[in-house]
Amino acid sequence: MTSSTGAGAAARPRNTISRRLFVGGAALGLAAPVVLRSGAAFAAYPDRPLRIVVANSPGGPSDIIARIVAAALQDQMGGTIYVENKGGGGSNIGMGHVARAEPDGTTILLATSAYVVNPSLYDTLPYDPFKDFSAICELATSPNVFAVKPELGVSTMKEFVALAKKSPEKFNVSVPPVGTTPQLEAEVLKSIEGLQGMATVPFSGGGEALKALLGGTVQLSSGVLAPAHPYIKSGAIKALAVTGERRWHDLPEIPTMVEAGYPGFVFETYTALLAPAGTSPDFVARMEKETLALLGKPEMRDKLTKSGFEVQAKTGKQHMERVAREIPMFRDVITKAGIKMKS
Repeated sequence: MTSSTGAGAAARPRNTISRRLFVGGAALGLAAPVVLRSGAAFAAYPDRPLRIVVANSPGGPSDIIARIVAAALQDQMGGTIYVENKGGGGSNIGMGHVARAEPDGTTILLATSAYVVNPSLYDTLPYDPFKDFSAICELATSPNVFAVKPELGVSTMKEFVALAKKSPEKFNVSVPPVGTTPQLEAEVLKSIEGLQGMATVPFSGGGEALKALLGGTVQLSSGVLAPAHPYIKSGAIKALAVTGERRWHDLPEIPTMVEAGYPGFVFETYTALLAPAGTSPDFVARMEKETLALLGKPEMRDKLTKSGFEVQAKTGKQHMERVAREIPMFRDVITKAGIKMKS
């Protein structure tokens, strides 16, 4: 929620990990982590296969972009690159797994916005976003979207809210794991509209959350645009509003949440690549160079755009600047929405 800045940045962190975040970030100047692990044999890709760990189940936006990028990087660099899904724990299981992986150039993380949201949602985390990773680059962002089945008979967010308020206990909303921006925005919407009686149903990935809407087991979906995009285009589901700063280029009829009457309601999901702290700077630099070159190709940009992503192609340093900016921003959003921390 881009308007939720300022006060949150000055608020005192509420969990142990967060108390170290800003000290660590300041001490590093947002550069590569200085906490290095020794003894790891360096035999990096392409001498050995490269594993991209996605901290969510298959079918969601992080899985989609990981597989697109992995295949293209393999064609560009040679060798073998494969994707491994490690969902669960609001993405903490996968992120913690990579944080503890050997920094030998064979394992990297495909991170999403949960990386910066979770420090304000959990009392403890299995990773420190400033100390446990070396950022490679930022790939792309995607706005989120609220969607329903056409047979529900509503065309706007306000129409849905009016219908749900009549019997909120009969409505529920499917979301990806706790800590994702779609889950967070669903809670913010409920707080704004007094729909606390509407149940939030988290799934282990965005693909599964979308299937719940398609299958009719939930009435509203809050998810990233990318996996929902083809179903919106086909008419299988009806998008009520997107959460970006502007309308999506090939869905011009769908308003933003701001246009739908929710000032400052802007959420997006980003994706980025990070390596475990202690990974060779040469490997990190090479992967940054190769990935940014890939994202600069018109055919790759076109493919990602058609899949519901907006290419960012930012350096690792630029990504860490986002991390430093968004951790306090989301802490403010979470506090204002009254969302309780999880153990």
